Amino acid sequence: MLTLYHAPTSVCSQKVRVGLALMGLEWEGRLLDLQRGDQFAPEYRALNPDAVVPTLVDDGLVVVESSLILEYLDAEYNGGRLMPAGRAARVAARHWLLRCLHIHAAVNTLSFSTAYRERFLASHGPEDAAALARRFPDPIMGAKRRDLLEKGIESAYLDQAFLHLGRCIDDMQAQLSGPWLGGEAPGIADVALVAYIDRIDRLGFAGFWADRPAIAPWLARWRETPAYAEGIEAFIPPGSADQTRAAGARYWPALAARWAAFRAG
Repeated sequence: MLTLYHAPTSVCSQKVRVGLALMGLEWEGRLLDLQRGDQFAPEYRALNPDAVVPTLVDDGLVVVESSLILEYLDAEYNGGRLMPAGRAARVAARHWLLRCLHIHAAVNTLSFSTAYRERFLASHGPEDAAALARRFPDPIMGAKRRDLLEKGIESAYLDQAFLHLGRCIDDMQAQLSGPWLGGEAPGIADVALVAYIDRIDRLGFAGFWADRPAIAPWLARWRETPAYAEGIEAFIPPGSADQTRAAGARYWPALAARWAAFRAG
């Protein structure tokens, strides 16, 4: 039995759950509470030294990094059907998987500089951001989280997020000649990206792709699928969606102005 260590609203957990659902695979879950700090527990760090989710365990084999987990599951249990045929298409799909490291970092920045920052500060004092940062195994990642929580959208990390999010939506727009990046059915690149685009939309930041008309219909198609319902919607805590969107809306005017300035060069 596949065992997935995951968190309900973690975007990387979401994309793996969507993949599991799309492939029709059975699995058992071990839910981690990231706000409580379950990811820092020694027994979990023995599986995932970076203290991040998700982690897949398959008959003793530990697989980390969400994009790698997707590719592993597709190759091992799905006959590679999510990976496109043809050398160039496979390279392009794997490039998307690699780029998810930067795309995730961008979505993380936009989350923890806005709505997720508000959520943290509602129950923590200013000194708690420094304490949280010290728990990160990677000190640079800890420093980033502290900077976002302390400075919000004034953080220097915003421009880096704009760079990688902008490239993502530009390239998605260019490649979406059909309903999916994978063609007539969702492929591995579609699965890898859905949670990130969904998070940006749930933050109320769909204005990022207002001039990229292929993105919103692509996300809408995902939201009509059972895989989306099972992998993302089923794990959203009741009432949290409206709270997240309302919090994000308070940031959007300033964020939109900064985004426009960045895109203008």
